Amino acid sequence: MCGITGYLAAASAAAPGDISRWVEASANILRHRGPDDGGAWHDERAEVALGHRRLSIIDLSAAGRQPMESASGRYVVTYNGEIYNFATLRDELTTAGSRFRSQSDTEVLLAAIEHWGFEGALQRTNGMFALAVWDTLERCLLLARDRFGQKPLYYAWTGNTFLFASEIGALRAYPAFAAEIDRDNVSLLLRHSAIPAPFTVYRHCWKLLPGTWLRVSVNDTKTITVSEPTPYWSAAEAARAGLADPWTEGAEAAVDALEEHLRDAVRACMVSDVPLGAFLSGGIDSSSVVALMQEASSRPVRTFSIGFTEASYNEADHAKAVAAHLGTDHTELYVRPEEARSVIPSLPEIYDEPFADASQIPTFLVSRLARGSVTVSLSGDGGDEIFGGYNRYTWSRHIERACRTAPLSLRKWTTRRLMARSPQQWDRIHEALASLAPSKLRQNRFGEKLHKLAGVLDSPSREEMYWRLVSQWTDPLSAMHGAAEPATRLSRRDDWPRMPAFVQQLMLLDTLVYLPDDILVKLDRASMAVSLESRVPLLDHRVFEFAWRLPIEQKIDRGVGKQILRRVLYRHVPRELIERPKMGFGVPIGAWLRDTGLGEWASDLLAPDSLKASGFFDPVRIQAVWREHKSGERNHQYALWPVLMFEAWRRHSEQTAPGSGGARQLAS
Repeated sequence: MCGITGYLAAASAAAPGDISRWVEASANILRHRGPDDGGAWHDERAEVALGHRRLSIIDLSAAGRQPMESASGRYVVTYNGEIYNFATLRDELTTAGSRFRSQSDTEVLLAAIEHWGFEGALQRTNGMFALAVWDTLERCLLLARDRFGQKPLYYAWTGNTFLFASEIGALRAYPAFAAEIDRDNVSLLLRHSAIPAPFTVYRHCWKLLPGTWLRVSVNDTKTITVSEPTPYWSAAEAARAGLADPWTEGAEAAVDALEEHLRDAVRACMVSDVPLGAFLSGGIDSSSVVALMQEASSRPVRTFSIGFTEASYNEADHAKAVAAHLGTDHTELYVRPEEARSVIPSLPEIYDEPFADASQIPTFLVSRLARGSVTVSLSGDGGDEIFGGYNRYTWSRHIERACRTAPLSLRKWTTRRLMARSPQQWDRIHEALASLAPSKLRQNRFGEKLHKLAGVLDSPSREEMYWRLVSQWTDPLSAMHGAAEPATRLSRRDDWPRMPAFVQQLMLLDTLVYLPDDILVKLDRASMAVSLESRVPLLDHRVFEFAWRLPIEQKIDRGVGKQILRRVLYRHVPRELIERPKMGFGVPIGAWLRDTGLGEWASDLLAPDSLKASGFFDPVRIQAVWREHKSGERNHQYALWPVLMFEAWRRHSEQTAPGSGGARQLAS
């Protein structure tokens, strides 16, 4: 895993050596992504330069150093990621006449581009990556990102200069980059807890969409032209192709086939020249990955989990039981609230762009724990989107039915009644009745989930229901000054992918937006902050394509998701170790914000004078929400956290001089 950066100018007034200096400074900001080595390449004739920071995983020798030139010298690449099927591609290319001097997947990638062309090579890869290739013959820059967006890639285009980097902070090392906050895009942070691609927090700066590539060239008039991102793979098209070719060989054969696909994906992700392990929560996704890892390993797999003293947020006991059954070498760390809270001041630096999914905290903690023993860790992310694990998929059916049968007035009345009690009151009621209910109906953080359900129960349509579920602020502009919320794929409902069932539409929308813009951002930044490579075998595109051939009943049945994945897992782990309510991976931010220490931090950021000076948020509106939260009357953690994360990030950015090129010092 690495960090990449680069610069292309059509006609600049840069002095000799300036461009190389800028690229090296930008790469140095990415040192945490690649602490083992670094390099830069500069073609003065074309005013193009590429930079790289290396975390050595495959072929640890100097032969794997980047930027790397192809055998013919036509292409130069700077690349972040792993090509899992590089050995297969290498054999195929060797048969076709290619010769290799290293064991690195980077050299195989370059040979593939020379042999099949840029897009052809991308279509043959199985992996996670963000890359940039300079074509010395066509004199153009080619950028690409992996199918699901596991690896980040930012680019900025201002005047006659084009810049790119793995993280947005690295762009600030270039004098040509104008770090001007885009007020409109901040409204997206309030709605989604993240700023969805292609938008970023800055003007004239974008994220490359997953599964796409673009071409940047200098034309005859000495101006830069940038193509529209071109898909080389589409999750929506892959889903439609799967539905058009449904599985017909029976349910048990489907379990066999899925297990084999997962086994192959996990083994591909286990190829490494450095120590390797896995995150283990004890849930279905991570347990499935670890079970297949242990099956493929001749020694105990290293597994890692974080525990919390708050029972409703603690999964460590479940993880420990699964690890004991599978025989892994398990490490767990119970984190006191004050230890977890101590990470919060570092979040603006760790996440680089404003990001407000509070599970970013435990994700960083478990990454830091794992990095003490391994350099690569596998994760179970992606299972919810592919196999129907989120509660909203079950809720959608019930609310859709309610929208058809119950009058809107009745649903509004029910919402008012449910919201009349606080989440804590509903928790006490649920605990009193839980012993009378089947275990599968019991819920962790029942009151919190009930309030979230109540917030969408009076939706006039099923589409509005989903829109509210993915919105932390249903009207973010009410909390902002002078912003206009940009249209996104989620707000443009006519642009939603057409699917036979509404729940399938939701699963695909989450794959296209929530997965790359929230889940994978969280994992990448948390792991890379401690120089840990994270791999996600469930996001092997072959697993995704197979899963979409299956009927929805093999994923969600009688209100329970991941049915077929559960059946695979039960072949390796007893059902009783797994069957329990879905918990998620979070921390009690709402309660912490009422505590003295974190409450003072939040009060400082949300102070009327501070918000007025910042100029982004309406102090009156924000203070009203803050007072209601502090009183315990309502839990507004999901609305407050994006505001807090933005204000903390803004202060940090103002204190960091653009272009300083200094390496980051993160929480240890």
